[in-house]
Amino acid sequence: MTANQQPKPKVVVTGLGAITSLGHDAQSFWSNLLDGKSGIGRVTRFDPGPFTCKVASEVIDFDPSQFMDAKEVRRSDPFTHYAMAAAKMAIEDSDLDLNAVDKERIGVIIGSGIGGIETLEKAAIKMAAGGPRKVSPFMIPSLIANMASGIVAIEIGAMGPNFGLVSACSSASHSIGESLKLLRSGGVDVMIAGGSEAAVTPLAFAGFCSARAMSTSFNDEPQRASRPFDAKRDGFIMGEGSGILILETLEYARARGARIYCELAGYAASSDAYHITSPHPEGSGLILCIRKALADADINPKEIDYINAHGTSTIYNDKAETKAIRDVFGDHADKLLVSSTKSMTGHLLGAAGAIEAIAAIKAIETGQVPPTINYENPDPDCDLNYVPNEKVCAPIKVAMSNNMGFGGHNASIVLRALEK
Repeated sequence: MTANQQPKPKVVVTGLGAITSLGHDAQSFWSNLLDGKSGIGRVTRFDPGPFTCKVASEVIDFDPSQFMDAKEVRRSDPFTHYAMAAAKMAIEDSDLDLNAVDKERIGVIIGSGIGGIETLEKAAIKMAAGGPRKVSPFMIPSLIANMASGIVAIEIGAMGPNFGLVSACSSASHSIGESLKLLRSGGVDVMIAGGSEAAVTPLAFAGFCSARAMSTSFNDEPQRASRPFDAKRDGFIMGEGSGILILETLEYARARGARIYCELAGYAASSDAYHITSPHPEGSGLILCIRKALADADINPKEIDYINAHGTSTIYNDKAETKAIRDVFGDHADKLLVSSTKSMTGHLLGAAGAIEAIAAIKAIETGQVPPTINYENPDPDCDLNYVPNEKVCAPIKVAMSNNMGFGGHNASIVLRALEK
């Protein structure tokens, strides 16, 4: 910061909500991560027999009617159901009184990589069988990817900035980062930010299987299938769910006496400008992104204690991400704790960055780092401390979460313990 620059307003995290295969609230999700539990099993939503990958990380026994009117449940897609549940839990966790705030200064940005694909598939089947009259008038508003943000805002009356972000597997992190920028601008006091995804469907599965992106070697051992950075990794495992953060300016949070988890200190976005599905082999786009996020947070690389890695369990992604971390952090890379919670949750696509941000936030809060499970066979191209198989207890003052998406989209966020 130069002498003439004004300090950026600080932004803090005050609420967390999560719907995942590891739990239907943020604390259950976090406890199971620390225990190294896997939420991955054989697909139950449809017969996975014809598919090359037969396992997924599904949200089981979730009842959306606990969070939405039954009529609205029927009119909306599961990705919106998950977002509404996570948002309401995050608001409750933040102790934010919606009757005592200026609704014009509350915004919502919830990202999704794919949106309402279940709705689209079912509508296509109905039309093929019975013609266009069989298609519901609610099909379009149910499937478009901005609808999670829209319905959450309608439900709580938030009249501030409201839109959905779509950048594949970086969607949630971009939503959190763009919310940070809005809060710093002074135009809002509170942002509800994160991501939601419900793409465990036959069509989505078929697409990823055809792209040879998902694991096929562990169909009989589902909990071993997602193995980031392990030499025997052979693809990602699809997950579903939602993660939502309540973000506020520090001034606003303190004025209302909010409990504060940590500061959202920095954010950056970049592009690989390389390939529609493969990361740049040298990690050049992610390198740029990490450096800019550190600069935005005014953080020296040596201050980072923990990185929640994108760590998809794909051959090229894990290698490129490792290269990027080594390039940015140099010798400090060997001191970093780096883990991929996708080893337990699978890959939530557009929601991944939100639940991974929650993991990084809880690491700061508790001084515990979740493991990378299924790390059994070291890969010489992936040579960092990936917190193999068991959690580590360590003071975490500054953490980073990275995400990379199809299309070459990169996002990095920096989280920091708030100084007393």
